[in-house]
Amino acid sequence: MQQIISFLIKNSYRMLFLLLLIISVSLAIQSHSYHKSKVINSANYVSGSIYSQAHKVEDYFDLKTKNEELALENARLKKLLFNQKDSIKIDLDSVNQVKKTDLVIAKVIKNCYTDQENIITIDAGRKEGLEHDLGVINSLGIVGVIDNVSNNYATVMSILNINSRINAKMKKTNHFGTLIWNGKNTGYVQLIDIPRLASVKKGDTIVTGNQSTIFPEGINIGTVNRVYIDTETTYYTLEIKLFNDMTSLGHVYVLKNVDRNEIKKLEETTEKDKEKR
Repeated sequence: MQQIISFLIKNSYRMLFLLLLIISVSLAIQSHSYHKSKVINSANYVSGSIYSQAHKVEDYFDLKTKNEELALENARLKKLLFNQKDSIKIDLDSVNQVKKTDLVIAKVIKNCYTDQENIITIDAGRKEGLEHDLGVINSLGIVGVIDNVSNNYATVMSILNINSRINAKMKKTNHFGTLIWNGKNTGYVQLIDIPRLASVKKGDTIVTGNQSTIFPEGINIGTVNRVYIDTETTYYTLEIKLFNDMTSLGHVYVLKNVDRNEIKKLEETTEKDKEKR
């Protein structure tokens, strides 16, 4: 104990210098958005590299499960193809015109689902054309929305995040509301602001709505498990059982709406015109 005290006294000036240096660097980062963004991107890169290496080991022992998931997904796609009423003609010219960046395949290398503000890390980033506010899905349904991006990695705000807000609707009636998470159960989310005029019953399918530039309309979310009446607004609140097991995510697809920037620019122009009137 005496040696520790002697060491601290002997190196007190150096320790004070380091403490003041840390405080000054922290203040500089917090007060300058440029420095803050650089630190976040660097942290994403370092943590992403670590998660990527650790996940390679996990993937090796999980090959059987992943192969089964791919087989089931192929089966669903074939079933959709075979059940088409009209014959499908493939126009090679139109296929060649489709941009590859419209859909980016990525792998989940870190999946957090035990907090109230859960974040997922994927192994694709700015190099693949990813940016803030892009939708992320897998073969079963929606996963979340891109939050931050570095060159090689991106973090995704999971639908299991109390700050998540996604436009969703009832598939059979088109009544829409806002999809949120109350922070309690990883298997369920909530759809709020559904009008009382809507005919709702347990088992009804919930999909993404058409009032968002993040997700295309009609992507699966889950089924109605319970129906509540909000006493303050007199609207329905629906408890939705997710199709996805958010505790076990593998490959995901990042969606890029090619018309997103045009739509946002038009909406911003319209809002500015309203302010001028």
